[in-house]
Amino acid sequence: MKQGIQVVGLYVRDQDEALAFYVDKLGFRIHTDVRNGDYRWLTVQHPDQPSFQLGLFLPGPPVLDAATAQAARELVAKGAMPPLVLAVDDCRAACNRMHAQGVEFTQDPVERYGTVDAGFRDPSGNGWKMIEVRSK
Repeated sequence: MKQGIQVVGLYVRDQDEALAFYVDKLGFRIHTDVRNGDYRWLTVQHPDQPSFQLGLFLPGPPVLDAATAQAARELVAKGAMPPLVLAVDDCRAACNRMHAQGVEFTQDPVERYGTVDAGFRDPSGNGWKMIEVRSK
């Protein structure tokens, strides 16, 4: 039996705002955007990883009750969720390109552990580490 992770979800405060950030600023593309009543299933993909999707979901029904959804929104806004990692071949160049697109960085590129990394957050507060992956 084959198994694998297909979608990892992020809680966002506004799906349209998140979609614009991930598509226009980070270069992802829309994979799925469907509605079922008030619920919207929205996923994006990085162009170099077509088998993996990042879900951009609002905290709330049908997955979370109102109190839990509010607590989740507050945690995301504070940057308290674990960071995601974006691998790039040139961290400084990617940082410059993303700065030009309006991405706000929480950490400028730093050389450590034999590579270069930087940090940024999406408009909802989700933290990202961008790490330079050197080819061997």
